[in-house]
Amino acid sequence: MFRAQIKVNLKTGVLDPQGEAIKDSLHSMNFNEVNDVKVGKLITLSLEDNDREQLEKRVEQMCERLLTNPVIENYQYELVEVMSK
Repeated sequence: MFRAQIKVNLKTGVLDPQGEAIKDSLHSMNFNEVNDVKVGKLITLSLEDNDREQLEKRVEQMCERLLTNPVIENYQYELVEVMSK
């Protein structure tokens, strides 16, 4: 059994209105040391397969076809083998 953790962030230069809203709110709460905020997402998948190489290809396909928008987002993933119970 494997677990994939996929981190998704906006590409450089893409407007991040949620990050800007958080930064403005932090400043309004006197957290003025915050210079920039980027908002992304973390997706965790539990996967049943013993072929790590095959799973890496499948995770990349999932990212490209559904989990991310490749036009405006970058992603990285980590595939970790976990003990099944």
